[in-house]
Amino acid sequence: MNVEYSNRKGNELMKLDSKIFVAGGSGLVGSAIIKNLLSKGYTNIVTNYLTRKPNLNAQSLTLNAKKLDLLDPQAVEAFFNSESPEFVFLAAAKVGGIIANNTYRADFIYENLQIQNNIIHQSYKTGVKKLMFLGSTCIYPKNAPQPMPEDCLLTDTLEYTNEPYAIAKIAGIKMCESYNLQYGTNYISVMPTNLYGPNDNFDLEKSHVLPALIRKIHLGKALERVKWDVLRATGKDENWEIIKKDLDKLPIEGVDGSASQEEILTKLDAYGIKSFNIKHSTLSIDPNSVRIEIWGSGNPRREFLWSEDMADACVYLMENRDFSDVVNSQKDHSKFLALNADTPVSKEQEGCNMDLSNNQYTNTPIHQEVRNTHINIGTGIDISIKELAYMIKDLICFNGELYFNTDKPDGTMKKLTDPSKLHALGWKHTVELHEGIEKMYAWYIGERDS
Repeated sequence: MNVEYSNRKGNELMKLDSKIFVAGGSGLVGSAIIKNLLSKGYTNIVTNYLTRKPNLNAQSLTLNAKKLDLLDPQAVEAFFNSESPEFVFLAAAKVGGIIANNTYRADFIYENLQIQNNIIHQSYKTGVKKLMFLGSTCIYPKNAPQPMPEDCLLTDTLEYTNEPYAIAKIAGIKMCESYNLQYGTNYISVMPTNLYGPNDNFDLEKSHVLPALIRKIHLGKALERVKWDVLRATGKDENWEIIKKDLDKLPIEGVDGSASQEEILTKLDAYGIKSFNIKHSTLSIDPNSVRIEIWGSGNPRREFLWSEDMADACVYLMENRDFSDVVNSQKDHSKFLALNADTPVSKEQEGCNMDLSNNQYTNTPIHQEVRNTHINIGTGIDISIKELAYMIKDLICFNGELYFNTDKPDGTMKKLTDPSKLHALGWKHTVELHEGIEKMYAWYIGERDS
């Protein structure tokens, strides 16, 4: 039987029937990677879930989803021993926005360390051929140079609000590098910028800025269009039904569509979907008085990448690049390869031609410090939060006001990746922000109507 191969050559080539484990297949990142793999003809994919099975299209009939708690070392060990994956995408993580990161600091550092420790170590113990660890650009210092190159890692203080999460992700990078150098494994780390797309988290307490803005403005649009006289007279209104259906799909702190009108309005108000001149006793709202509260000044600038573009970059790198390629791809090796002061620089070191395939560092003195081998995945293009909010407002056709609450923190003022290493490795993004937001809102509406 002839087996088709991807573009790479060698013993660690991903075949279309290779056993591939995508950890975290229900989330934004994992589901996008699975979709990409299926579209390219990969047929032997296994993923995990805890409470929510992956939500994919009909292609998912070829997907093997196992209920597995990645925080449980014994369960993860049993899974690797029984499933024997050859390739691993470590896309599972505890993630959230600025409020969640700052509130649940212990949960973020503990759970992320536990997940990645379990998976990376079991990958080594069971002989996984190649692993990709996915982190985040929050690993970089608060005052990192812009755009942020990979070599600015650990050069200054982290942003306080997401420091525990960032430290966990930095530990994951170092764990992959260390296993590669000590054990000769082939683990690569990628740091995607802010992602958005299908299966994103729209929980207003825990979501990131872009999905939160989409949901809040969507609910604001429905609220400003409610015909309150009709609702009072008949108990029904199509726009009020839109709000109730949205809350049924994803309650806000336990408030769903079955709650009273006053309870719903009060909860929306608490999460920045505000109505002026509201009288709960009569449910009288000026139709032009709905406003959306957004934390901060709106001046911070952020970069956003369509999740399916991110997935394509990840699969491309797994198919075509190894750890040694990442090391050797540096144009200026002094940025990642620091030589001991007493060690002369050889011609081989100057050329940065490092052969890691034979685990040469295990039994020989290490004269080279291999650092910052992770790869940024981004667009290299940013936008202010205010510009983003108005873009979404126009796309959704919300007529109300956007209110930027400057009493709330802004966070880091600018976060833009330098994707030049990724470009040098042969990949660039294709979906621009406006197109991506249109696609994401269409997906969101489809989910709410289903």
